[in-house]
Amino acid sequence: MFGLSLPQILFVCLVALAVAALAYVFFFESIATQKKTDERLKTVQLAATDSLGKFAVRDKQAEAAKRRRSVQDTLKDIEQRQKLRDKNIKSPPLKMLLVQAGMKVTVQRFYIYSIVTGILVTLLGLFLGSPLYLAPGLFLAGVFGLPRWFVYFRRGRRIKAFLREFPNSIDVIVRALRSGLPLNDGIRLIAVEAQEPVRGEFRRMVDGQQVGISIPESSMRMSEYMPCPEASFFGIVIQIQSQAGGNLSEALGNLSRVLRDRKKMAAKVQALSMEAKASAYIIGALPFIVAVLVYLSSPDYILVLFRTDTGHVIMGCAGVWMSIGILVMKKMINFKF
Repeated sequence: MFGLSLPQILFVCLVALAVAALAYVFFFESIATQKKTDERLKTVQLAATDSLGKFAVRDKQAEAAKRRRSVQDTLKDIEQRQKLRDKNIKSPPLKMLLVQAGMKVTVQRFYIYSIVTGILVTLLGLFLGSPLYLAPGLFLAGVFGLPRWFVYFRRGRRIKAFLREFPNSIDVIVRALRSGLPLNDGIRLIAVEAQEPVRGEFRRMVDGQQVGISIPESSMRMSEYMPCPEASFFGIVIQIQSQAGGNLSEALGNLSRVLRDRKKMAAKVQALSMEAKASAYIIGALPFIVAVLVYLSSPDYILVLFRTDTGHVIMGCAGVWMSIGILVMKKMINFKF
């Protein structure tokens, strides 16, 4: 083999083995140190990875807790504001009451109309034969009763018209958001295309933006001008979304579905209570029907109530008790939820 004898080959192998042993002796410490360094580096890398994972989890938990606190603070703030608005809704001042009714009448002019109404009611009562001592009562009823009742009637009718159109308007905003338009454009679209009184309320929001009022704040103010829970729901959804974020189109879509469900429930309750309402109408109209029938059959018998002072007192007491009964029946058949 290459001209080497067996003793020479053994000598070469022994020399190579000796050189390898010497190299191992001299480089063992550096090899062991390098191995320890690699193991330590790997341990540090694993610890750093675990630390980063822990930091990421901790950051996520802190972010979730911060967002939860933000939502809670927002809800508390909204609740406090809503209490003030509910106070104005239950007993609003006359100026706000006229705005809620959609009447473009100043407070001074309303008082003038009320005094004129009181005078007309008093003159009409005296013309129909009412005694003179009832004139102050007729005047007060004409000044404070009839005009206020008319304002509340107009307000109730305006709220019903608003509730009929409001879910459709929210659906339009949802479709606008899903198509990529911002919320401002959706509100402006309702302020132009919707029917009254929804158009007027959203127009007020647009006008508020032009003077520096944000959309969440103007949406929360909607319940002041339109005193119904549905307007409050809309303001709360916009306010929470602006504070905590989230999918606004989905939230408004859910709100639209809730409003439609409330409308269906109100219609169902009204249908179920029609029997009680019919009974109340019959009971309320029965005394007048009996009075007319008695007058047709025996006029002298019923005219005593109109021609004598005792009859006037009896009719006054009967009117008071009938009014109380009608109010009680109205409370019994009106369901609010």
